[in-house]
Amino acid sequence: MQTAPSVDLTNCDREPIHIPGSIQPHGCLLACDQAVTTVRFFSANAPEMLGAPGIVQGSYVTEFLGDEVIHDIRNAIAAAPEANRAAVIAHLRLPNGKYFDVAVHRQKQGAIIEFEPSLRRTQPLQLAREMIGRIKDINDVDLLISASAKLVRTVLGYDRVMIYRFEEDGSGRVASEAKREDLESFLGQYFPATDIPQQARILYMQNPIRVISDARGLRVNLEPELEEREAPLDLSFAHLRSVSPIHCEYLRNMGVSASMSISLILDNRLWGLIACHHYAPKTLTMSERIAAEMFGEFFSLHLLALKQKRKLDVANEARRSLDRFLQAASLHTDLDDILTAALPEFQALFACDGVGLWINGRWTSIGSTPPKGAEDELIRFISSVADGRIWSTKRLSEDYPPASAYFEDVSGVMAVPLSQLPRDYLFFFRKERLQTLDWAGNPEKTYETGPLGDRLTPRKSFALWKETVQRQATPWRDSDFEIAEAIRSATVEIVLRHNELMQEERSKSDVRQRMLNEELNHRVKNILAVIKSLIAAPSQDEVPIDTYIGSLRGRVQALSHAHDQLTRGGGGGTLHDLLEAELLPYRASQSSIEIHGAPVTLDARAHAVAALVIHELCTNAAKYGALSRDGGALNVAWEEVDDGDCILRWRESGGPVVGPVGRKGFGTALIERSIPYDLGGTSNLDYRPDGLNAEFRLPGRFLTWEDEPAAVEPTVAANLTPEAALTSLAGLPVLLVEDQVLIAMDAEMMLADAGMDNVVTASSSTDALNRLKTFTPSIAILDINLGRDTSVPVAEELLRRGIPFVFATGYDDRSVVPDELLSIPVVRKPYDSNALMKALSDRLTASTAAQ
Repeated sequence: MQTAPSVDLTNCDREPIHIPGSIQPHGCLLACDQAVTTVRFFSANAPEMLGAPGIVQGSYVTEFLGDEVIHDIRNAIAAAPEANRAAVIAHLRLPNGKYFDVAVHRQKQGAIIEFEPSLRRTQPLQLAREMIGRIKDINDVDLLISASAKLVRTVLGYDRVMIYRFEEDGSGRVASEAKREDLESFLGQYFPATDIPQQARILYMQNPIRVISDARGLRVNLEPELEEREAPLDLSFAHLRSVSPIHCEYLRNMGVSASMSISLILDNRLWGLIACHHYAPKTLTMSERIAAEMFGEFFSLHLLALKQKRKLDVANEARRSLDRFLQAASLHTDLDDILTAALPEFQALFACDGVGLWINGRWTSIGSTPPKGAEDELIRFISSVADGRIWSTKRLSEDYPPASAYFEDVSGVMAVPLSQLPRDYLFFFRKERLQTLDWAGNPEKTYETGPLGDRLTPRKSFALWKETVQRQATPWRDSDFEIAEAIRSATVEIVLRHNELMQEERSKSDVRQRMLNEELNHRVKNILAVIKSLIAAPSQDEVPIDTYIGSLRGRVQALSHAHDQLTRGGGGGTLHDLLEAELLPYRASQSSIEIHGAPVTLDARAHAVAALVIHELCTNAAKYGALSRDGGALNVAWEEVDDGDCILRWRESGGPVVGPVGRKGFGTALIERSIPYDLGGTSNLDYRPDGLNAEFRLPGRFLTWEDEPAAVEPTVAANLTPEAALTSLAGLPVLLVEDQVLIAMDAEMMLADAGMDNVVTASSSTDALNRLKTFTPSIAILDINLGRDTSVPVAEELLRRGIPFVFATGYDDRSVVPDELLSIPVVRKPYDSNALMKALSDRLTASTAAQ
């Protein structure tokens, strides 16, 4: 007889919460095929809510939603193809006369459409701007966290709002709270890591907004139930996804009736949550959720910038102290004596109870340290696990059992290697700290047999439970690691100084360090300035609200990605990749960006210097130059010269008229001086009226060129256009039939980048046929479905005239295309420049061959 598996804390981690087979009842759901043609699954309340009692599996969605609504939904999917960025259509009127907010996203199984009743047309952008405006000027991390909890509660009306931060072990602590006066406070309390299972943490990363309207756990099943159970529908990205019964019970045990969470993601890690509780059922509108999601993304970026600035300030303070140490060390020649004499100064840099020095096989210590004779084995252990890097622990006796003999004196250790060879270390020690943690209930969960079988049961008591933590030191914080890294840099520098005895190099190092500190501070300010500029909204007449929301999301995501690429690239890299990373945040604009040159790799030193210079050039172009307004153009090209050097040319045009250059700021000085000073190259900046022309020379000793350089194709608007397509398509007249103005503008820009400036655009088949009376294109691009119309009449006319064309579509519905046209190539939307140019080039080649 097989024994039933035991129940433990990992059972929560195995609950398939992403395929619950049901949704929450405040909306309804349709799961369709990829083309949004037929119904695969539907929520049991969909027939009544949508006024379509005849909905069954296999129903055609146009029968109850109409052609116009389905056309809008298909276009929305084409404009937002990523599942984690659902397309949103606000206040959409359905054929039943009712208004709904609609969210739609695509997945491998098909498209999922969610409908929620819309009582009024709201403006999520205005709400998000007001929320962001209240925190954008806050320059303190603690104040930002405190003020944001109050702001979210005031705007969204929840009874309690907490900002909940995760610790290293996965547990969480309530760092900020805003609540009704009559409620008990959770501020400062800890919640065990097991309260949030692993699969829930994954969903928090994938879907940053989670709303639970009613903790009673009311569920609406997906139909047909039997087929859904056999092939469960993945609802990971669905707003209406029903809630785990365990989590609903957890909320009810706390007295909570409704909740919402906003994920706070820093450096691609789940840093915490903005957790909202309400003590009566509560449903947020889709517009309010969009505003909350945008606020959460801005909060995360703003918090990251402030944390980096705080680290910089701490490191600068430590650096000033280390500078005094370096000045004193420059007068001595014995490295052991220098470091031994400096132990009290090292101990004063941050909170610790003792310091030890192991150098050249000799041990020296002050304060609370391991007992005499125990240091040899401890050092051997740390050398085996540290691998030459800074290593730390707050529970030494767990990592190294022999330390149990002296855990009261030493429970926390941070080991800092003193040279590139992992043999000499500086140790910082912390004593045991008896702590009393306030847990929101006993963190030891129990289990019982219930309607779902043996499973874990959430805590039923939320009275404070005290846990005394033994054999553990105060945790090492980020600021401690920043100081440790500064100490390591300083000590390695001492070793180099005393080995090389180069006074000139010492002076250069000091200057370089000051410039780096200024640049880091400058960059933090620039990041905040770019974020602030991204949220500046155009007037309602210029850009539709939904378009602006999508653009803002894309720009914030691009900025985050570019920043992540730069902060991780400290070991050298290619010049092409560096330019792509820096220019990525500006690809969303209407400016033309072109980069090209032979493949070349920069070593770590040249890469770091070039990154600073290119970042300043990009920032200045976005503030004052070609990237500051639509229509501007930037061309970046580089080549190898005879002696192996690299000539990099930066050309801007089409921006504001450049006036006389006044007093030069830090950024301009950095552009002009960094390459000559640090690399021995040259910099030449020419501020012409039509834009900046700059030329830089990077010495060949820092570069690696490919033995047989292959031409790097130009990158235009983030897409590499094949050279063959550019040659064959440039200058040709084109007819573009597209009923969506934004998609048409995007295609026009791609065509213009390929040299096809003579583009005639029509929004309907009638308009296109009229234009063909006076315009003869060399090739045409036809959107198959034009809403109330199709492009088939235009295709037949072009076929009669012998003019080649391609079809375009955002979905796989070609049922309206006659049999004689089924062989015409199809380009998928949203357009990709490579695919579009290749399709046009291939079509022209095939047409020429057939003649």
